[in-house]
Amino acid sequence: MRYHSYLNSAKTIIDSYRGDVPFAAFLKKYFNAHKKYGGKDRKQIAALCYNFYRLGKALPQLPVEEKIIVAVFLCEEKSSDFLQFHKPEWNEIITKPLDEKIAIAGFTAEDVFPWAEELSSGIDAELFRHSFFKQPDLFLRIRPGNKETVVKKLQDAGIGFVMINDNCIALPNSTKIDNLLETDKEVVVQDFNSQQVLDFFKDEARHIVDPVSVWDCCAASGGKSILAYDTFYGKIDLTVSDIRESILSNLKNRFETAGIKNYRSFIADLTETDSPQGPADQLPTPDAQLIICDAPCTGSGTWSRTPEQLYYLKRKTIDVYVAMQQQIVSNVIPHLQTGGLFIYITCSVFKNENEDMVSFITKKFHLQLLQMELLKGYDKKADSMFVAVFGK
Repeated sequence: MRYHSYLNSAKTIIDSYRGDVPFAAFLKKYFNAHKKYGGKDRKQIAALCYNFYRLGKALPQLPVEEKIIVAVFLCEEKSSDFLQFHKPEWNEIITKPLDEKIAIAGFTAEDVFPWAEELSSGIDAELFRHSFFKQPDLFLRIRPGNKETVVKKLQDAGIGFVMINDNCIALPNSTKIDNLLETDKEVVVQDFNSQQVLDFFKDEARHIVDPVSVWDCCAASGGKSILAYDTFYGKIDLTVSDIRESILSNLKNRFETAGIKNYRSFIADLTETDSPQGPADQLPTPDAQLIICDAPCTGSGTWSRTPEQLYYLKRKTIDVYVAMQQQIVSNVIPHLQTGGLFIYITCSVFKNENEDMVSFITKKFHLQLLQMELLKGYDKKADSMFVAVFGK
């Protein structure tokens, strides 16, 4: 009867979740408050919940329990004990192609994600939709000088992995590395495409003598700052900012592990239009040679990891993020040196947040577009990213 219990527990969690915090954080808090679930139970129930959200906007008329069963049928590729219990006739055909299973379930892929006309140029809408039904891989970026050590540790532990390139490792998403590898010292947990966003600077970085002044203006957890530090061989004069003290406090701890000691940080709400303490008053280096703007966005390029965001997204939310992005770049670009470079990054697949923002930046600030690239991840079990590099 545990498969009845799993279904009921997943429904209870889904009914109580409102999408206002990341679902992973909500689940952790829920299970901490309900100690009756063992490790295996938590894993099974969490998988059912995530599968539910992978249906996106499809089948809104179905009860939660039925949608969970449909979702398991679509997301699993081999025999499922859960499905055998609830819908054995579907379990017998679970290896069918996804398109056929969607038809059997009684809807179309377009129902999952209805905004194909708003995607960035080059996105394959069908492949993008299909990616929602697969859990992405776990990617590690090996920090300079640690490749031999990291590879040996993984091999000695018998953990299967794939070397994507000299610095990138792909593993199954459920792989536990916390007690094996020194995170942020030996490796950084960073999506494959997120690792590529500063590739524009790789060749030039080899020849730099003097430190480059870098402002990571939406630093968040600091992943792009650590990437910049490694890309420029530590030759950066780093400044980081974000909206909350707690973010910068967590970033400080991460930087200590990463060996980044000399940097400056300040709190700034870059979405404000008339803040009395604007960034010009706080920036220790008023004019940066490189500004990294990893802008807040819909996160649509990461929806296969965070399907709850697809489930809860409203169309008007895209416009809210665009307005925020326009204000942020308007606040930071004036602090770019003449001859400096501005890099705009999103993990979005919407043209409003990507190509349209490039047009906004070039027209308003007369910057020269040097590179624009959509890093597609939906065909690599990775996130999709957008990168544009501008020169002043």
